[in-house]
Amino acid sequence: MKQITVSGAIILRTNPETNKKEVFATQRGYGEYKDGWEIPGGKIEAGETPEACIEREIWEELATRVKAEKVLGVVDYDYPNFHLTMHCILCSIVSGELKLLEHEAAKWLTKETLRSVDWLPADQLILSKIEEIL
Repeated sequence: MKQITVSGAIILRTNPETNKKEVFATQRGYGEYKDGWEIPGGKIEAGETPEACIEREIWEELATRVKAEKVLGVVDYDYPNFHLTMHCILCSIVSGELKLLEHEAAKWLTKETLRSVDWLPADQLILSKIEEIL
């Protein structure tokens, strides 16, 4: 089975109006899993660390500089045509405004709204850990 290894960015903020912690979620705009919700990120290139990957991917996909802070968890999931390993990394925004260059939509989700979107199967496996930090 094909193996794909990716990094996903768990980008957190505190909403200035509500003072609640939120996580950034994106909706895929392309491919077999179009319209599914995910933590943004992408494939790790040869010789690249998961942390370097996520900093590069968020710049490419969202025109935002982030700093990889720490790995929250690693998810393994078997999709029908490939095995996915996803390094889920807590990130802080360094600069930029999270512009959607590849995604259809995005939302800031609170602990209460985290499960209100149709998450892709692999991403569902990290939701409990995200809830713990929200």
